[in-house]
Amino acid sequence: MDNEKLKNIKIILASGSPRRHQFFKDLDLKFEIRLKEIEEIYPEHLKRELITNYLAALKAKVFEGELNHDELLITSDTLVWLNDKALGKPKNYKDAFEILKSISNQTHEVITSVCFKSVNKIEVLYDVTKVTFKELSDEQIIYYIDNYKPFDKAGAYGIQEWIGLIGISKIEGSYTNVVGLPTEKVYNYLINYNIKE
Repeated sequence: MDNEKLKNIKIILASGSPRRHQFFKDLDLKFEIRLKEIEEIYPEHLKRELITNYLAALKAKVFEGELNHDELLITSDTLVWLNDKALGKPKNYKDAFEILKSISNQTHEVITSVCFKSVNKIEVLYDVTKVTFKELSDEQIIYYIDNYKPFDKAGAYGIQEWIGLIGISKIEGSYTNVVGLPTEKVYNYLINYNIKE
């Protein structure tokens, strides 16, 4: 089976996201979680996947000099891109409301970058999914924020939650990418990974 190819690799997931943890479990991957706090600041001129590529790599670089030869570190970053602007995690309740209001009745892009770092190399891949929301009423937005508190989510929503079930009218691309990890691309990378390179 595919996972046999991974038995000599120690996968380290540097993410506090419970959704990413669950994906790795659902993929039947053995992994360890290691976390480091970093300030997610990027140069202002960057756009779209250049932002997520930069931040995913930045999260990996803080582990420089700490990896063993059999270890592969995985970091990632997700953002919502709308009208030439990045929408990250909401700062507070008001910000969450304004973000959800801005994506109501619009199509936005969800971009996730994943960085793979070993002792010898660092590689980044990314995926883009288009998500269309119907018009959301203020009452629906308030209900969602009050009950689901989406302050840890890019774009202030989780596609797998109530707001996604009632609000999303169309999705083009990977569903798991919108949740926070393009699992098909990550899995494909891992089963083709050569630790000796």
